[in-house]
Amino acid sequence: MASNGLQVLGLVLALLGWACGALVCAAPLWRISAFVGGELVIAQVLWEGLWMNCLSQTTGHIQCKAYDSTLALPTSAQAARGLTVLSLLLSVLAVMLGVAGAKCTHCMGDGNQASKARLARIAGVLLIVAGLAYLTPICWTAYATIRDFYDPTVAAPLKRELGPALYLGWGASVLLLLGGALLHVGSAAPGGRALPVSGAAAKPSPSTGAAGEVKQQEKSFV
Repeated sequence: MASNGLQVLGLVLALLGWACGALVCAAPLWRISAFVGGELVIAQVLWEGLWMNCLSQTTGHIQCKAYDSTLALPTSAQAARGLTVLSLLLSVLAVMLGVAGAKCTHCMGDGNQASKARLARIAGVLLIVAGLAYLTPICWTAYATIRDFYDPTVAAPLKRELGPALYLGWGASVLLLLGGALLHVGSAAPGGRALPVSGAAAKPSPSTGAAGEVKQQEKSFV
């Protein structure tokens, strides 16, 4: 039987992961300016995100501007956009399917528990796929940022550090993966009924027994 508590906990974690993922996707804090060199006073800090970049000044004034062209962005940035949006859409679909297939709901009726359990398991798999899809651009952006930071050929003004959105993105990915795993584990299929075995099928027929005795006699004469 499906575990109601695991299903509800998985859905709650999935909703939290989706909310954090949507916030990370919109936030322009994926990468920030690196404080390298001998300067102690930084007048401006550059924030970079998937959809816009912002310039923060020491006076507290912040100016944000969306990217002029999507095709002009690097291939990694375009792939990160596509994967994050795809992950969020898959999460919405998975949560809808999970709510429909949860044991505590009555969307598909109470007499169709096998179909509801199967639907909830599919929702769990979709959440795991969404978590992996969201984790990919987060890890790739972090790797590229660290690689460029320690690259001596990259100029100091072009070096960047990991922004707070990346850390929140890792947390969102973990919530989606954990929510999908709990939903899948808590949606075990109900046990099927064993088919009865008739006595006639279990016991050998007289003709079968006679045929066996004839074969044994033939083998003894050979």
